[in-house]
Amino acid sequence: MNSTVSTTVFGVFMVATVALGLLAVRHRGKGASGPSRQGGGGLAEWSVGGRSLGTVFIWVLMAGESYTSFSYLGAAGWGYNYGAPVLYVVAYMSCGYAVGYLVGPMLWGYARRHGLVGITDMVAHRYGRPWAGALIAVLATVCLLPYIQLQITGMGVVVSTISYGAISLNWAYFVAFAVTTAFVVVSGLRGSAWVSVLKDVLVIGTLAFLAVYVPLHYFDGYGGLLDRLVAEKGEWLTLPGHGGEASGLGTGWFVSTSLLNALTVVIFPTTVAGYLGARSGDALRRNAILLPAYNVLLFVPMLLGMAALFVVPGLTGADSNLALFRLVVDSLPAWAVGVVGVAAALSSIVPMAVFMLVIGTMWGRSVLSLVPALRARQKGAAQIVVIVAGTLALILTYAAPNTLVRLSLISYEGMAQLVPMLLLGLVWRRLTWAGALSGLAVGGVLVCVLVFTGRDPVFGVNAGIVALAANLAVALAVTYAGPAERGDRRPDADVLADPFADLGEGVGEGWADEEGAEGDGAASARGTSAR
Repeated sequence: MNSTVSTTVFGVFMVATVALGLLAVRHRGKGASGPSRQGGGGLAEWSVGGRSLGTVFIWVLMAGESYTSFSYLGAAGWGYNYGAPVLYVVAYMSCGYAVGYLVGPMLWGYARRHGLVGITDMVAHRYGRPWAGALIAVLATVCLLPYIQLQITGMGVVVSTISYGAISLNWAYFVAFAVTTAFVVVSGLRGSAWVSVLKDVLVIGTLAFLAVYVPLHYFDGYGGLLDRLVAEKGEWLTLPGHGGEASGLGTGWFVSTSLLNALTVVIFPTTVAGYLGARSGDALRRNAILLPAYNVLLFVPMLLGMAALFVVPGLTGADSNLALFRLVVDSLPAWAVGVVGVAAALSSIVPMAVFMLVIGTMWGRSVLSLVPALRARQKGAAQIVVIVAGTLALILTYAAPNTLVRLSLISYEGMAQLVPMLLLGLVWRRLTWAGALSGLAVGGVLVCVLVFTGRDPVFGVNAGIVALAANLAVALAVTYAGPAERGDRRPDADVLADPFADLGEGVGEGWADEEGAEGDGAASARGTSAR
C-alpha cells in the first residue's frame, strides 16, 4: 500500500514536470516586451532562452543547476561520514556567487556583442581559431558526462527508496533519462527554467519541513540533537571531521577547495548557460546577490545527515548517502515520502537537463558546425547530440558505472584548468593562444596524474589548485617568451577595452536585429570566424 501511494504521487509529479517543460515551448521567443528577434526558434532561443530571462527565472534556473541530487544524498552522506568538511559546499558556492557578480555580466556582455552561446564560442572567438572551440567542447564533454551519470544514479536511488523497493534501480535510471530528455530537447533552457520553479517550491517546502520535523520527532527539538552531537560526536563538528588528519580534509584542503571551486563554478559551462540566458547584466548582478540565500537550505541535509548517526547507525559505503531518506521513509506517511522524493528527483532532473543542453550546444555550435553541410542546422544537430549524450550516460550507468565515476574525480579540477584560457584571456589581451593552450595542457596532465595516483590532496592542498598554479605559470611564461599574436588573431580593441563595463537593458539592440535577420548560421560564422 505504501509503495502504491508514494509511487502514484511521484508519477503525477513527473507527468506535470514534462507538461510544464513542454508548455514553455508556447512562450518561446517572447521576452518582456513581445516576440524575441534574437534567433527566433533557433539555437540561441533553445540554448540560452533567447537571452530574455529575467532575475526570477535566472535565479531559479541557476539555483536549480547548483542544487543537485548531491544536496539530498551526498550532503547528508558527507555529514554522516565526516561532518564539518561538507561545509565547503556552502563556502565555495557563496564565494562563487561573489565572483560571478563581476564575471557573469562580463561574459554575458562579450557573448551578446558577438552572438555567442557558450564557452566554446568564447574561446574560438577570443583566439581567432574555430577549431579551438571544438577542442574545448571535447574536453568539457569529458568533464560533464560524469555529472549526467551521477544525476541518473542519484535519481534512481531516490526513486527506488521512496517506492519502498517497488521500482527497481534500472527502471528508475530510465525514468530519469526519459523525463529529462522529453522536455529539454523540445524546450531547451526555457523549459529547464520553468521546471526549476516547480523544483524550488518543492525543495524549499520539503527541506523547511524536515528541518523542523526530524529534530522534534527524534530528539524533542534542536537542543536534544545538538547536545548529543557535542557530547557523543564532537569530532564531526570541527575540521578535519570524523576520520581525523588521515582523511585529508583539514583546513588547507577546505580553503584551497573552496577557492578553486569558487573560481571554477563561474566558468562551468552550465553556469555560463545561465548567465547567457539573462535579459541584462543587471539581472545577473541582482541574481548574484540573491543566490547565497538559497545556500541556507544546504545546512538542512548536512545537519540531518549527522542526526541520522543516532537513528540509523552503521551505514557504510554508498548506503550512507541514504541517511536522510532512511529518516524520511522511517517516520513519514507514504504520501509525504512521495513528495520528498519528487523534490529530490527534480534536483536531479533540472541540473541533468542543463548538462545535456550544454553538451548539445557545444557540439552543435563548435564541432558539427565545422562541417559545412551542418552549419545551417545547428539546433537540430545540437538536439541530436543531447539524445546521444544522455543515452551514452544511461548505457554506461547500466554497463560500466565505474568508468564515469572515475572520470568524475577530475571533473571539477579539470574544468578549473580553463580559467586562465577563458577569464584571463578576456581581461588581458596580451595572452596568446600558445600560452593559453600550453598552460591548459600542463594543468590538465598534472591534475590527472595527481588524482589518479592518489595524491589528492597534495600536502593537505587540493590537487586542482596546484595544477591551476602550474597552468597559470606556464601560460604566462610562454606568452612572455613567445611572439605576440598577429593582429588578425586578436579581439577587437573595443571588445576588451573595458570587459566590466556596465551593460544595461538597452545595450546590444543592434546585435538583436542582426541575429533575427541572419539566424544561427550567420551568427556562428560571425562569432567564430569574423575578426
